[in-house]
Amino acid sequence: MPADVGQQAPDFDLPSNTGERVTLSQFKGQKHVVLSFYVFDFTGL
Repeated sequence: MPADVGQQAPDFDLPSNTGERVTLSQFKGQKHVVLSFYVFDFTGL
């Protein structure tokens, strides 16, 4: 599902590297939030 520039991202939660749940809404009000996804990392492809 592509997003348009300026479009608000839907809230979601994911496990952090420490096992805690992190939600996008936890960062609301921050000036910058960088999301990085490694789609094929650790898959052997």
